[in-house]
Amino acid sequence: MLNNHQKAFLKNKANALRPLYQIGKNLLGETQLDLLDKGLKAKELIKISVLKSAENPIEGIAIDLSMKLQAEVVQIVGRIITLYRANPHLPHRIELPR
Repeated sequence: MLNNHQKAFLKNKANALRPLYQIGKNLLGETQLDLLDKGLKAKELIKISVLKSAENPIEGIAIDLSMKLQAEVVQIVGRIITLYRANPHLPHRIELPR
């Protein structure tokens, strides 16, 4: 679990990122979850854009994603969700402050 200092650090890192993934009205299928999982393994910090056609509330989608991907929700800004998950098998790309 991330503390407030770590979340602030990750939010700062996420400012430079663009959303590379989208969730639409079909929400989360196995293919999308696999793609997001691979993205978290490679980058550790990703942004996901939720399209207006998605009927569920964004907070619910973010919680669902974090549970299914074992990731932390860093922030939700508008229709953008930022997720973080450290890759235990590789040296960390992002070194978190303590």
